[in-house]
Amino acid sequence: GTFMYAPSTRRHRISSLSRRTPRSINPQLQNLPETMSDKKTTDQYGVLLYYKYVDIPNLDDLLTFYRSNCSSLSLLGRVRLSPHGVNVTVGGNLPSLEQHIEALKANCTLFHGTDFKLATCHHPLNDDVAKECGFTSLSIRIVKELVTLSSHPLLKSPEISNAGRHLSALEFHSTLHNANKESPENGLVLLDARNLYETRIGKFHAPNVETLDPQVRQYSDFSSWIDDRSEQLKGKNILMYCTGGIRCEMASAYIKSKGAGFENVFQLFGGIQRYLEQFPDGGFFKGKNFVFDHRISVGGSEASSTIGACLICQCSFDDYSSRCRCTYCRMLVLVCESCQNESPLYICELCQKQGKAVGSKQLNESDDSKKSLQGVEFQDFSSDTMLLPQELRGDDVRTSSKLRILCLHGFRQNASSFKGRTASLAKKLKKIAEFVFIDAPHDVPFIYQSPVPVPHVNGASSSLQASPPPPFENCKKKFAWFVAPNFDGSSGVDWKVADGPFDPLQYQQQTDGYDISISHLENVFSQEGPFDGILGFSQGAAMTAVISAQQEKLKGKMDFKFVVLCSGFALNLKEMECSPIKCPSLHIFGNEHGQDRQIANQASKELASLYDGSCSVIVEHDCGHIIPTRSPYIDEIKAFLGRFLQDV
Repeated sequence: GTFMYAPSTRRHRISSLSRRTPRSINPQLQNLPETMSDKKTTDQYGVLLYYKYVDIPNLDDLLTFYRSNCSSLSLLGRVRLSPHGVNVTVGGNLPSLEQHIEALKANCTLFHGTDFKLATCHHPLNDDVAKECGFTSLSIRIVKELVTLSSHPLLKSPEISNAGRHLSALEFHSTLHNANKESPENGLVLLDARNLYETRIGKFHAPNVETLDPQVRQYSDFSSWIDDRSEQLKGKNILMYCTGGIRCEMASAYIKSKGAGFENVFQLFGGIQRYLEQFPDGGFFKGKNFVFDHRISVGGSEASSTIGACLICQCSFDDYSSRCRCTYCRMLVLVCESCQNESPLYICELCQKQGKAVGSKQLNESDDSKKSLQGVEFQDFSSDTMLLPQELRGDDVRTSSKLRILCLHGFRQNASSFKGRTASLAKKLKKIAEFVFIDAPHDVPFIYQSPVPVPHVNGASSSLQASPPPPFENCKKKFAWFVAPNFDGSSGVDWKVADGPFDPLQYQQQTDGYDISISHLENVFSQEGPFDGILGFSQGAAMTAVISAQQEKLKGKMDFKFVVLCSGFALNLKEMECSPIKCPSLHIFGNEHGQDRQIANQASKELASLYDGSCSVIVEHDCGHIIPTRSPYIDEIKAFLGRFLQDV
């Protein structure tokens, strides 16, 4: 279909920053750099990048167009479509890429004014790199957001129409040049909107200009970094930049949404790529520009332009072609060839700051895996925590886009039993989530119920002999996150007879032990993290609720994006006194007729009411004290988790 669209022209002259007339960036093919010369042949290869924020009236029609056009032209790469625009990175023969651009212009007024960034380059030389970057196939997907700004996807995104003003490459350069002549107190801040692995090898630097590098693992962490530094940024003239411009659109809109004191936000139009085309010698940009295709990086051919360093030996190095990654968080790291021969495991700067070390990862029981890492020491963490270092996993959670979820069992359970109880759930979610099970830190004694005397018709009670306890050798230890105030901490090795009949409200009296449990979990996050979310069942849900209420205080020690609370309840603890809890949450519990004899429906409802309604989802079921896995419940669980999957 043809989409009628009047493009926005949000490129303004900023008198307070620069007196230059805005430079008009022409997206027409004849004005592209020399890579589009008439000498090209049909076997010349190129890469095309472009994005456009615009309301799309018929997403299905646009999806059909991309499938047909890209397939017929043999283009490979990523196409992301949303109701609010498109984000495209594709590669192929130059004539095919030109035809793709012309088809867009001819068939859709939607793309008028789009900045098509087209450059020649070599064919993908390394199949592994090309595959990881998505350049061995064509992936066309409809997504909710073109870029994921916040790790809380249930919260409303800022209005893109409120994004920062565009500065051309010349304006951006002129602003930095003029600031260079002024004092450091010029009120100008240069803000990098990219990830740490990108800024390692290249960034802008201008004397007398305050430069901020957030050093985030992923773009979805950027908004939290802004929140933590709002006072530092307030009242400043903020110049933002990223690779091609799209991340600055959303990030600048987020900063401006903070209101008074955040009006002066500007972004480099076309990103670093357009700047380096205008200033081939690099200008104020030092090093190389990281790109998300098989080229890996562009620019900075001179040895003096290398600003990166090997993670291990600190020698000058900026080549990511080996695709070395952090053993824990899977972020790319720079490791020179010499150091690659020394060790197969690496820990990035951010994980090192969190106290993580190579020796804390655990292998499963595969002898072959242990032989392949001779000389590397691994420590057991828990008998039921079967965690293979992610560098060695076939189903690598970061490259396969799976969510990694830490699971906290209920009272008087353990990791093994909870893993068995959730086997059906894990199977249903295996394509999007990986569950990690651990034991709680408090051992609890083995208790069994003695027979209850049965009254006769005449009112007399029968005398029953005490039955023997269950066989001990087949029982595994039981654990708890919270214990009763009179708990002496000893579990013993023998069965104990219960003091009385089972009390269904005993969980309300189990309020001690938080400090030990939170310390235990901080250790788990440090040694076995990162985790995207936490799932808690019954008392495990109560523990998870306390953690989510303390999310801001625990930042850096326990970072997570969401919680799933199953048959949960709230404990009367001071740590819970922070309503509403703003952590995205999924609440799963039995309805009034759900036959959950352990945790009352009202208790779970009261817990859910403590959370911000704008980022919480409630699923009530009729299945008892379990996590339901049949429709429609499993569909609602998948929908919630799906919002947190990174668009890779």
